[in-house]
Amino acid sequence: MAGIISVSRTNLAQRRQKLRRRRRMRIIQAIWRTFAIIGLASGLLWIVLQPVWILKAPKQIVMKSGNKLLSDETAQSLLMLSYPQSLWRIEPSAIANSLKKQPTIAEAIVRRRLFPPGLTIEIQERVPVAVTQTLSNKKVIIGLLDASGVWMPLEKYTLLNPTSKLPNLRVIGSPKQYCLYWTQLHQAVSQSPVEVMEIDCRNPTNLILKTELGNVHLGVPSPQVSEQIKVLGQMRHLATKLDSGQIEYIDLKNPEFPLVQMNQKDQKLTPKIPKNI
Repeated sequence: MAGIISVSRTNLAQRRQKLRRRRRMRIIQAIWRTFAIIGLASGLLWIVLQPVWILKAPKQIVMKSGNKLLSDETAQSLLMLSYPQSLWRIEPSAIANSLKKQPTIAEAIVRRRLFPPGLTIEIQERVPVAVTQTLSNKKVIIGLLDASGVWMPLEKYTLLNPTSKLPNLRVIGSPKQYCLYWTQLHQAVSQSPVEVMEIDCRNPTNLILKTELGNVHLGVPSPQVSEQIKVLGQMRHLATKLDSGQIEYIDLKNPEFPLVQMNQKDQKLTPKIPKNI
């Protein structure tokens, strides 16, 4: 009986010794892991603080618009960054938001580049569809419009696209007169078989189009502008049936009853013109 008790005590002592060894190993491993993490963090911090990770000049920034690489001067004019500054303190999202506030830029993606250190920026430019002419304080201001109605200063666009051809369509008047229905108006005009060269918005009660058929009066801008331009397209053969030199203007204020005002003094508004003329 005494032998059995002796063996049991020996086993217990051996087990306690194994547990103590395991605890010591776990403590040692925890200490090594802590030192390893501290060492790795310190190493990364040392790398980050090295002078190599400093943005020193615009040449470290690569800015693209589609497949087009923009010059250092153009990138600098858009970004307005100060040099030098730590690459890690630069916030790509803040730069992207700042770029999207530029009237000529629709989207922007900004990424840090580690090798070589710098920034990579991709922008999506707005595409102008019309040249605008507005009178402000007796001064003519020339700008551009995209398909959604966003206005762009001409000089801002030409800075990014010095050799690009400007749109043929011209819009005259205050943006307040056409911005509400601009998307509908431009879409209808761009799809019309009748060429429209100019949109005159100076008179808020009468939107006037300069077309290959002559001037077209649409009246107060309204949601029916798409229908009005559609009817104009149906009248594309009007010049073959009437002398265009005698047409003063086409009246489409009521698209259900298109009328033609002739230049002749003794001629009044013509009767209703069939839409398929």
